[in-house]
Amino acid sequence: MSSIPDNLQYTKEHEWVLASGNTFRMGITDYAQGALGDIVYVQLPKVGETVVADKVCGEVESTKSVSEIFAPVSGKIVAINEALNSAPETINSDPYGAGWLAEIEVAAPPVGLLSADDYRQITA
Repeated sequence: MSSIPDNLQYTKEHEWVLASGNTFRMGITDYAQGALGDIVYVQLPKVGETVVADKVCGEVESTKSVSEIFAPVSGKIVAINEALNSAPETINSDPYGAGWLAEIEVAAPPVGLLSADDYRQITA
């Protein structure tokens, strides 16, 4: 069973977000990293880039497959996790901590995010 922290919000595409004011830190869930297997490469959006909720903003490559990363919210990328360039496997070992992907500054509160309980129902 995968870990689903209660303090985060989720998407149906298996991304998580943690809100801090109008900035949302995002990553992929424990469920997603488990399904992917050993992650060997991650392509992140660029700082300053505008992303749109539910649209592709990057990809994760594992020993099994290549999977798209979807933006969980719309806004501007204000930070990316540069450490993943040299250690993408951090996503496997710590998906909700050191394995975060990017931070997105939003202009308006996002809609359509799932609670931890909602996300548990789609991954059960």
